[in-house]
Amino acid sequence: MSDCIFCKIIHGEIPSTKIYEDDEFYAFKDLNPQAPVHFLVVPKKHITSLMELEESDSPLMGRLLYRAQLLAKQEGLGEGGARFVFNCKGDAGQTVWHIHCHVLGGKRLDDGFGAK
Repeated sequence: MSDCIFCKIIHGEIPSTKIYEDDEFYAFKDLNPQAPVHFLVVPKKHITSLMELEESDSPLMGRLLYRAQLLAKQEGLGEGGARFVFNCKGDAGQTVWHIHCHVLGGKRLDDGFGAK
């Protein structure tokens, strides 16, 4: 998609701090980190959100999750753990309309409901 910020990042039109790239995925550090380690794993195939997946996308998403956990370990989160987040549509906080997995860690994270 020509107006998608993540498509532009993937194609090198917008700079990013890349941590991984292959034929299917691009991973980069979040510009507004919410934890000491915060990066995104984005499929190169443009899919608007998790809510728009088709059954044929299942293998791709499995590989995305596998890659995300490998990258989490690479970034030092293997011992303490990581949070993997998909924000899906506006009410859930999705602001970029290209599916992506946030990977966060490096400190104890609040559960989002007030408990730690």
